[in-house]
Amino acid sequence: MTELHSSEHALALDAADPLPTLRAQFHIPQHANGDQAYFVGNSLGLQPRGVRAQVEDVLDKWSMEAVEGHFRGNSQWMRYHQLMREPLARIVGAQPEEVVAMNSLTANLHLMMVSFYRPTSERPAILIEAGSFPSDRYAVESQIAFHGFDPGTDLIEVAADLPGGLFSMAAIEQAITEHGHRLALVLWPGVQYRTGQAFDVSEVTRIAHAQGALCGVDLAHAVGNIPLELHDSNVDFAVWCHYKYLNSGPGAVAGCFVHERHARTDAPRFAGWWGHDAATRFQMGPDFQPTPGAEGWQLSNPPILGLAPLRASLDLFDQVGMPALREKSLRLTGYLESLIQQRLADTLEVLSPADPTERGCQLSLRVRGGRDGGRSLFDHLAANGVLGDWREPDVIRISPAPLYNTHHDVLRFADGVDAWRKTR
Repeated sequence: MTELHSSEHALALDAADPLPTLRAQFHIPQHANGDQAYFVGNSLGLQPRGVRAQVEDVLDKWSMEAVEGHFRGNSQWMRYHQLMREPLARIVGAQPEEVVAMNSLTANLHLMMVSFYRPTSERPAILIEAGSFPSDRYAVESQIAFHGFDPGTDLIEVAADLPGGLFSMAAIEQAITEHGHRLALVLWPGVQYRTGQAFDVSEVTRIAHAQGALCGVDLAHAVGNIPLELHDSNVDFAVWCHYKYLNSGPGAVAGCFVHERHARTDAPRFAGWWGHDAATRFQMGPDFQPTPGAEGWQLSNPPILGLAPLRASLDLFDQVGMPALREKSLRLTGYLESLIQQRLADTLEVLSPADPTERGCQLSLRVRGGRDGGRSLFDHLAANGVLGDWREPDVIRISPAPLYNTHHDVLRFADGVDAWRKTR
């Protein structure tokens, strides 16, 4: 093993890193009396240590103040969801009134399509990427059918045109242009879940708008992972979850963005009382008057206990900011890529884009030789305290999250692959 591939070198890289790890701020799963090398933040982020205090604060308030907790103190429940607005806006590049934490991702996607998918006989179609996350496809297909159109002809899926299942911008533009006269909506991911490919949301939006279609984005694998500028990108809406890179717990309350030009849209929406103008909400009138901005799509009062973990995570993001996190992400993922290229190229194929600006922290890997080998490697790594995740039919996803992963974690992955290879 060369010096560059030694444990001492990896530890030295960690010690010299411009952004010291916030690992101590998280609970790290244990394995064999030591820390697990956890690379699954793209599926479920680790628990910040500050979560317990935030949840207990809500429980204490409930026990001591009961219903009055809605109206007392800086963390009163009436405005609790607003505590998330500014830090969320900083993460996604939005104005505070353009974002809201509410519901779950697919529920938010449906709510957005009620307002922003308004099909006509001339424009009934929705365009998505082939191989999209199943929940997105199910939602889109059901919306098309709900409006009386045929998903067989009006759900347009753009096929990947590059090796590894990647998409060129030329292919995306060609598909949008070809079908533009029929498109009501383009729904595209910020980061593709299987390959880790990151897209230029601004450019996809520009192309969609040029064809007269609206544009929404699913940021499930992008938020907290790559820099986003949703307001400046001019995207119409976005949805995301908070349990991946935002570390807010299983099934965490999700997020939603609506561009300010739609703040007072008269488009139809599914309404609920928490979306009513806060100034008159408790007059309990019969006529719905939406709060301007993203908050106007809320339905019911938010789950305070569900939002509490998000507060703890957002505090950590605010400590360091997305630019510094992105730079560290590039260092960690670059180190992972270099180890694969220099030590493991005969064993692993990297499916994610080679250009670091076209991917987040995830590298999607395929074992050369087929699925059985891939599954064997995955199981070997897990049994030895290195956890990635498996996506059928044959992809291992390894995602060094910059808040808590280290160069030494990355080296443990490479060493684990090397040890497995020697047994084959």
